[in-house]
Amino acid sequence: MYTVSPNVWALKDKKKILIIGPAFPLRGGLATYDERLCREFISLGHTCEILSFSLQYPSLLFPGKTQFSSDPIPTDIVIHSEINSINPFNWILTGKKFGKQKYDLVIIRYWMSFMAPAFGTIARELKKSGARIISITDNIVPHEKRFFDSAFTNYFLSACDGFLSMSKEVQQQAQALQPNKTVAYVPHPMYDMFGPAIDKVDAISKLGLDPQYHYLLFFGFIRKYKGLNLLLESFAKLKHKELKVKLIVAGEFYEDAAPYLAQINELGIEEELIMKTDFIPNGEVALYFSAADMVVQTYLSATQSGVTQIAYYYNKPMLVTNVGGLAELVPNQKVGYVCPLDANAIAASLTEFYTQEKESTFAAGVADEKQKFTWSYLVDSLFSV
Repeated sequence: MYTVSPNVWALKDKKKILIIGPAFPLRGGLATYDERLCREFISLGHTCEILSFSLQYPSLLFPGKTQFSSDPIPTDIVIHSEINSINPFNWILTGKKFGKQKYDLVIIRYWMSFMAPAFGTIARELKKSGARIISITDNIVPHEKRFFDSAFTNYFLSACDGFLSMSKEVQQQAQALQPNKTVAYVPHPMYDMFGPAIDKVDAISKLGLDPQYHYLLFFGFIRKYKGLNLLLESFAKLKHKELKVKLIVAGEFYEDAAPYLAQINELGIEEELIMKTDFIPNGEVALYFSAADMVVQTYLSATQSGVTQIAYYYNKPMLVTNVGGLAELVPNQKVGYVCPLDANAIAASLTEFYTQEKESTFAAGVADEKQKFTWSYLVDSLFSV
């Protein structure tokens, strides 16, 4: 006999749900995630909308070229762009306005302490209407620390009824700060919204790359904690000319590019790099992942990564460093490599990947492992919290 837990049965009841976090016209992985989660709730028969920002970051604090997406406007979900991250009066008024809608469940994406005052104030107003407040906590202890982190974070966390974390490290941090509240761990679901995979030869051609070479991929915003400097050092140790391997760096610099460019020049690897350092729009993501043999994430610190979950969707082997929650998602020698923060070890793994022709073996492991990372499981877990 098939049995269903009470929490799963709760899904049969139609819920009115609000997701608070970035969404179109804002760009980036957070917005992509929030929109995909909203669609999953709707597909299950619930009512779901997104409350996003009219002002997310003041221009002086935003490290990239633009905060806004060039993708088409979503027509299948409702997005309210009303939160001003630096205006306390806006937080109160927005909380009161949306509190009148009587949501059953409010899900708040929390990724940095700068947003904590706004989110904490809005959450307190929404709770007055009877809504249950659950936070999906991408980070609790930030990668780049600021003096106000602790006070701001505690203000936000205390307004929530429960938490869902996508790495065990963040789960432990939330439990330490809020020991009397439920903190569930659910791995980051696959990013399955960038279109189907493309034949590798076709993808290489469409990107204007040389088909005689193999390609490694570093993907996403470039910030210090993502360890591009370590990857460049490692790649320089690889016999890339002998192996006919090039490295694609696809993502916008979110800090000064000069040190990286100087390092590339010093290492003498300019000809072996493909530098695509503009923001990669959603419509081009499939091309880069389809062209690559392996996705490389030499992070210096991490909790979880959406890049890993794009790689899973496109059946791509991965190399990650043994930091934060990355190793939880990438079983060593099944879907790729988990390496220490050591350029020689990383170079040795990359060499083995090509000389022992591991791509097909790891891709089969990826296809098996990715069955764990579904959006329906995430939704079920949110209801259980």
